[in-house]
Amino acid sequence: MKQVILITGASSGIGKATAKRLIQDGHTVYSAARRLDQMVDLKAMGGHPIKMDITIESNIQEVVQTIQGQHGALDILINNAGYAIYGAMEDTSLDDARRQFEVNLFGLARLTQLVLPAMRERGKGRIINVSSMGGKIYTPLGSWYHATKHALEGWSDCLRLELKPFGIEVVIIEPGAIVTEFGDVMLEPMLKRSGQTAYGPMTQSVATATRESYKTGGGSAPEVISDLISKAVMARRPKTRYVAGKFARPLLFVRRFFSDRFFDRIIMSQVK
Repeated sequence: MKQVILITGASSGIGKATAKRLIQDGHTVYSAARRLDQMVDLKAMGGHPIKMDITIESNIQEVVQTIQGQHGALDILINNAGYAIYGAMEDTSLDDARRQFEVNLFGLARLTQLVLPAMRERGKGRIINVSSMGGKIYTPLGSWYHATKHALEGWSDCLRLELKPFGIEVVIIEPGAIVTEFGDVMLEPMLKRSGQTAYGPMTQSVATATRESYKTGGGSAPEVISDLISKAVMARRPKTRYVAGKFARPLLFVRRFFSDRFFDRIIMSQVK
């Protein structure tokens, strides 16, 4: 069934791959991102690129008004926009930490608030939140990023219960390591923050391990997740959580069934 879908963070990586897949599936797809020039290919495919900064209230309102003016309500909102700041917690400014939360949690929460009234009026809708295996596990130097993803997991669970009486479903996607801009965007700022501080040796180890991982095929293709999101879109009764991507299932298994100290040893063994 053809549905009206908005996906954020659609100019690259998982977002772009998902927009392409959903357009191919025959849906009406609005792809939102700051970099409109990076979504020309989506327009050529029949998509509807739209410029939006998830941290700017007026941008969010304009996008929702545009879509609702054309279609009345969204069928599906895919909250995908996000990024990661890495560096020691002590070395990271609170301004940087606040922006991490603005993008990864508060921005998507505001967008969700604005689309819900029309969904409730229709008595149906689906919110798909792209979290991460990082919402269940943790890694050194990723405290602020993991904090946002852990928060998104709890926020989504509460939202699922609140919206169930209105026929609106909430789905969480938990990708593992994916080959996107993530690695490139993460390393340079991390080294700048903590490469020369008391956390320098750990930072250099994490940077080396990350580079080596990406050199040796350290992640799955974004299409692994776009296929998963397509499944969540098409499912008559979707799961509450979908997991895919390199390392995701084994790490989530260990985190769930083994002790904190055991998990600590596994993670730190990769950054020596």
